[in-house]
Amino acid sequence: MKQLIKLTAVSLFMICSAQTKAQDVHFSQMFETPLLRNPSLAGLFSGDVRIQSVFRSQWNAVTVPYQTTSLSAEVKKKIGAGDDFITLGGQVVYDKAGSIALTSTQVLPTLNYHKSLSADKNTYLSFGFMGGLVQRKFDRSKMTTNNQYDGNTYNSEIADGETFLKPSYSYLDGSVGMSLNSQIGENYNNNFYLALAYHHFNQARKISFYESAEVKMTPKWVGSAGIRMGMTDRSYFTLQSDFSVQGSHQEIIGGALYSMKLDNADESKYSLHVGSYLRWKDAIIPVAKLECNGMSISASYDANVSTLKASSNGQGGFELSLAYQKARKKQQQSGCCEMPQILN
Repeated sequence: MKQLIKLTAVSLFMICSAQTKAQDVHFSQMFETPLLRNPSLAGLFSGDVRIQSVFRSQWNAVTVPYQTTSLSAEVKKKIGAGDDFITLGGQVVYDKAGSIALTSTQVLPTLNYHKSLSADKNTYLSFGFMGGLVQRKFDRSKMTTNNQYDGNTYNSEIADGETFLKPSYSYLDGSVGMSLNSQIGENYNNNFYLALAYHHFNQARKISFYESAEVKMTPKWVGSAGIRMGMTDRSYFTLQSDFSVQGSHQEIIGGALYSMKLDNADESKYSLHVGSYLRWKDAIIPVAKLECNGMSISASYDANVSTLKASSNGQGGFELSLAYQKARKKQQQSGCCEMPQILN
């Protein structure tokens, strides 16, 4: 009986994987994956180089863990004689799910232009584009279906009954976005941003293992907002939130981090960030981040509060991220590439 339940579950998973218009992958540490949220958030940091990587593992208590890895890089440069900037970068995402090793690999270059709106303070309107290749595949040798149930047990000698020709497909994907960010008052560390992105604008078709032209990528809107305010000379508070809509799916995530400098130097090398995020009707997410001289490490854990709480024993997803953020010496001395640091 247990084997039949397993076969049924795997079959349902295959059907959903091949035909559904489901939500994209997401990370709880939204501050470490700005390009996935909105390409116009690329470059919104103090300095001119940023590299970020996030690893996520979830549903360990229910099935074979779903594991997702993200790697992004951004390089920001001043252009022209004014205060405008351009950011070049890219996002690579690798997602692996379930016992059949269903994987998705995304390679997405990014371009973002920052237009200065004020000569008196840091205020920018940014327009970003991200697009590239996505590939999805699975290991057919690990696949089992109801067709292979012989009435008593699973029989690997029976054909699986599926008609697709190959266990992989690829397509082109694209996203656009715009954002407004500005410092608040005279304090450079007090700032905010508002952003809106439109993902999968090309609505790629035939995104199924059956190459059905009726199956297409559902576009997604993402609205984002954040504010950072100084509390004392050595601490500040950051609030951020995203609201996403993709077809019939909606997701709201938001939270706050309290940040404090751990040493007394004017240019502090050590900072600690602690706080919590909430994915509405899904998970409570405590977060801790330690920063040291441009390098940082962050850890978070999704405590499941959804209707799946009983099945998952309250376990959700664990995330670990590493980041590097720095301004090159020559540009530090010239004052180049100074924009509000509002995303971490």
